Amino acid sequence: MVDPTSDLGEDVSEAEAPRCVVCGAAIVQSPTHRVVTRVEGDSVETTHFCGDDCRSEWRG
Repeated sequence: MVDPTSDLGEDVSEAEAPRCVVCGAAIVQSPTHRVVTRVEGDSVETTHFCGDDCRSEWRG
């Protein structure tokens, strides 16, 4: 998995890219990429979306 704090877009293959939790699309060089970050217990959880439409559909 790619570090979610890094710049996504350079040297990230589709196989290593994060995937949208709603539609499953690989997120590579996407200016509409959205991330929801939350703390659960002692860990940080991130959820990736390919854009606002998928983010709106998610019920997390």
